[in-house]
Amino acid sequence: MSDHYIEVDGKPVQVDDVLEWARAFEKEDRRVAMDSIGEVCISTVFLGLDHQFGDGPPLIYETLVMGGEMDQDMDRYSTRGEAESGHADMVARVRKELDVTDTQPTRKGDSDE
Repeated sequence: MSDHYIEVDGKPVQVDDVLEWARAFEKEDRRVAMDSIGEVCISTVFLGLDHQFGDGPPLIYETLVMGGEMDQDMDRYSTRGEAESGHADMVARVRKELDVTDTQPTRKGDSDE
């Protein structure tokens, strides 16, 4: 089996044809969520490649912190639902690390693309 995945209606689907996978990536918006807190950015994306190196379910979504004390902190997930929940958890962790309690993160998405 292949380690390549595409998303169909928000669900990961394993594909064996690398050309099919590449064509899908030309069109797909792989962003799940992106937030900024000050100079720190938290990004969650659909990777499309299994990053599970060993036993276990495929890890095909990733949340990454860019900037600040938590720079390069990362979590990976198997489903979009886990990725969305994990993104919210990471935002909360960054907020706690920065001791930010009075402002909401800036959500990147529909209004700035």
